[in-house]
Amino acid sequence: MFLALVIVIILSLILVMIRALLGPTLYDRLLAVNSAGTKVVILIAAYGFLTGRPDFVDIALLYALINYIATIAVLKFFEYGDLGSGAYQEDDL
Repeated sequence: MFLALVIVIILSLILVMIRALLGPTLYDRLLAVNSAGTKVVILIAAYGFLTGRPDFVDIALLYALINYIATIAVLKFFEYGDLGSGAYQEDDL
């Protein structure tokens, strides 16, 4: 059963990475990379569950949080051009 799950996730990862390489816009590519990160989280969590090692589930949750924060950071960078700027800039006043 685990082998079937791994095969399905790897096939979907291949399709998502093709979308990341061929995506026409930046947002398509970012969505594909975020989706690939989510699939890796599922793979890590399933491996931890099936082997009876709950520490892998903790690692999967940590990876999911890092994936989320990285996606927000990349979106903010491409929206504002800077990661350190706040909600208001001097030009907006």
